[in-house]
Amino acid sequence: MRPRFFADLALIPGHTVGLPEQAARHVQVLRLQPGDSITLFNGLGDGQPGSEGEFEATVERMGRSDVDVVIGAYSATVREARRAIHLVTGMPANDRMDWLVEKATELGAASIQPVMSERSVLRLKAERADKKLAHWRGIAMAASEQCGRNRLPLIHEVVTLADWLKKSRDASAAEADRRLLLSLREGSRPLDQSVAGRGALTFLSGPEGGLSAAEEAAAFACGFSPVSLGPRVLRAETAPLACLSLLTLSGDGQP
Repeated sequence: MRPRFFADLALIPGHTVGLPEQAARHVQVLRLQPGDSITLFNGLGDGQPGSEGEFEATVERMGRSDVDVVIGAYSATVREARRAIHLVTGMPANDRMDWLVEKATELGAASIQPVMSERSVLRLKAERADKKLAHWRGIAMAASEQCGRNRLPLIHEVVTLADWLKKSRDASAAEADRRLLLSLREGSRPLDQSVAGRGALTFLSGPEGGLSAAEEAAAFACGFSPVSLGPRVLRAETAPLACLSLLTLSGDGQP
């Protein structure tokens, strides 16, 4: 299997391009040489040739810190889930959010919206939030390279749950999707009974300690329905991944 790299470039068969800094560094770490083959994708995911699929490429020149490659044949390879699955998640603390982003990318999440709620331990603002966002996007890129995705999941900027719900409430009906809140409240429907049909799904889950009663009420006012993953209480980083696994590994979210 050829090494795969993300390249935020126009990829045109027959053209020679310089790899982005991170991809070039990885090529050098792997000690690839002129004539070696790699796979490139640009992750745009807009359905146009050169975005959803991937390209063969051949290393042409190895510089001290730069690498030139010749773009080869294009393959219209689609590995995205059949349904767009969006995660809105209260950020778990420490490196658990890193793990969530990596595994959600592998499992096919279309987007991840990190939010701060009343019980959030991790709180990010200004420069620190920007650095974390860049870090998470890098994790998603590396996970896409590894797992074979040709479209990067969208990692949104960190916002408060209240602000996100307000924006969600103000969205037009045309933008509406199926909205499910992972909840421990009595009467929540089992998740596997709530995801039938087609169309996008948005899962909202809380941080350590879950969402407050007031936050759940606000979510219900924005069209969310409570669903349950069963009698066990899962960690904040595990619950949204369980939802993705149910949909993508069972075949419900596959092309």
